[in-house]
Amino acid sequence: MTIRKIEVNDPLARSADLVTENIERLKALFPELITEGPTGTAVNVDVLKALVGDKTVTDADEKYGLNWHGKRRARQLALTPSTGTLRPCPEESVDWDTTQNLMIEGDNLEVLKLLQKSYAGKVKLIYIDPPYNTGKDFVYPDNFQDNIRNYLELTGQLDGGQRISSNTEASGRFHTEWLNMMYPRLKLARALLAENGVICVSINDKEQHSLKAVMSEIFGEENFLAQLIWDKNHSAQAGIFKVYHEYVLIYARNADLIAPPKAPEAEDFEAGAMKKESARHPMQEFTFPKGTRFDAPHGTELTDSWGDAEKVHLKKGRMISDNGVLKEDVVLEAAFTQANQMKQYFYGDRSTLVDSRGQRVVEFYFTATGKLKITKERGVFTPPTVQRWGMQGEISTELAALFGLPSPPLETPKSPVMLRDLVSWFTGPDDLIFDFFAGSGTTGHAVMELNARTGSNRRFGLVQFPEPCLSSSEAYRAGYSTIGDICRDRLRLSANAIRAEFPEAKCDHGFRAFKLDHSNICVWNPDPANMERSLLGNQDHLVEGRSESDVLYELLLKLGLDLCVPIEQRNITSLEVCAVGGGVLFACLAEQIARKQVEPLTQGIIDWHRELSPSAETTCVFRDSAFADDVTKSNLVAILEQHGLTNIRSL
Repeated sequence: MTIRKIEVNDPLARSADLVTENIERLKALFPELITEGPTGTAVNVDVLKALVGDKTVTDADEKYGLNWHGKRRARQLALTPSTGTLRPCPEESVDWDTTQNLMIEGDNLEVLKLLQKSYAGKVKLIYIDPPYNTGKDFVYPDNFQDNIRNYLELTGQLDGGQRISSNTEASGRFHTEWLNMMYPRLKLARALLAENGVICVSINDKEQHSLKAVMSEIFGEENFLAQLIWDKNHSAQAGIFKVYHEYVLIYARNADLIAPPKAPEAEDFEAGAMKKESARHPMQEFTFPKGTRFDAPHGTELTDSWGDAEKVHLKKGRMISDNGVLKEDVVLEAAFTQANQMKQYFYGDRSTLVDSRGQRVVEFYFTATGKLKITKERGVFTPPTVQRWGMQGEISTELAALFGLPSPPLETPKSPVMLRDLVSWFTGPDDLIFDFFAGSGTTGHAVMELNARTGSNRRFGLVQFPEPCLSSSEAYRAGYSTIGDICRDRLRLSANAIRAEFPEAKCDHGFRAFKLDHSNICVWNPDPANMERSLLGNQDHLVEGRSESDVLYELLLKLGLDLCVPIEQRNITSLEVCAVGGGVLFACLAEQIARKQVEPLTQGIIDWHRELSPSAETTCVFRDSAFADDVTKSNLVAILEQHGLTNIRSL
């Protein structure tokens, strides 16, 4: 009867080992590929050539693809496990006990590694807006040896000079550094995506071509879905051409599993038969059962499918015709207060009426005489590749207003309308959305708002580097230290605004905040000048000053449990015990367990386990240094094993 101690080099103390997992997959398919090399398990390239044919295996320099200095290292960096952890920050969170949303502050490369065990294959949509390659510095310098220490030094959490990666054109590595930063993060992002998941990446002209080549390599060219153009900036610009646009590159994990985006109908909207007005005039009108509710309550804003600035408002709470036929003139009179502007903008151009919940209702356009013509109800919505999700100036003004500042806390924030569209096109009502270049938190804002509008329960996970705010910035003057601070506050402010706009909505307005740090498990680092002190200091191999909650959430990560999994607590014989995920994990991380406490403690865990009756195997974890002596530890293990709880670990 033993209790297995989780050491720093134990697989349970690290993030997912992607190399080992890849080898196991190859072994399952082709056992003959695996052999023993000078450093352990290896892949036999000669056997690989025999299996697939010599001509299909190449390591030649002249092969199709995008190559740059450091690509091999960037690929290896994605496969290197992390020994970090995510420390919970309930005091910086909202609705900690009930929320299913995440906001993580830290280097996204390490965070993506740490999330692999818990979220691999579970994320339906990833949206990112990475730093554009402007020739200026960007704060993602990856250190192959110890990226956690590198990150903590950079952010001033350890003694050491703060430094920022130089990415200037003069360095000769203008594109290379950017690609080395993006490649491992995209590799890890793919592993998080569900089989029917989608990734959307915002980019400008500078790296669009490089990004598309890299994404085609990582996700497969066959999984390219679209390159959207966001028409977003009509301000005066110098140069030969005025640049009005940015791009959004969209790839699927498996394009064969992606259905066309479906735009839900308006609430209670039931279209009847459509009737042609005349044989020579193809326009149509809708017939509805008498009393049908056509659109949202009074006060709902309607906007065109471009998301343009000209918004129109309902005059009436319901658009209903007395005879059950919805006429064009009725819509024009009832719905639009800015008909002339709309006519000027839409004349001769089919568009789609969209309510403020992001629900496409009907396709329409204006005739030369100003009549609104409804053409058809839109069930399946095929988005155009050119989108107008709002002008950049308007988006910035709205964000500044949300924060109550004269200018936005971050330059060029993304459009919530864009994020609502992407989320509604590619996710269902209970799906998980991730953004690991979170910025001001637009993705979280958009998900919460879409949930409130549609009654859905989508979840979000955001990751943001704690990049310092410039002392000259509006955010710094407003008291924000880092972009992470801005992101968390934007989530709070937008949640309050959404509650005010949708007071009846029963949705998640909170988030759990975490911060990246070194593992709670100490690394053996002896001092040769004082071995006695080193040995005594390593008796408890958990980092001094870490809380039970810190250790518990590292266990969740390393055991592959969701960071928002339900956690119950009970006091058993004056010791706090946690049951995680309905009993798949029991943890007692008390600093001392006396011999007399063993029997009531184990009996309490056994009874609780029987009560919860988990479907998966249960793991029990204790602090190794807590046991009064070896007899105490042996008795605890013996009692638990007698009742079928055999997977027992200590820290």
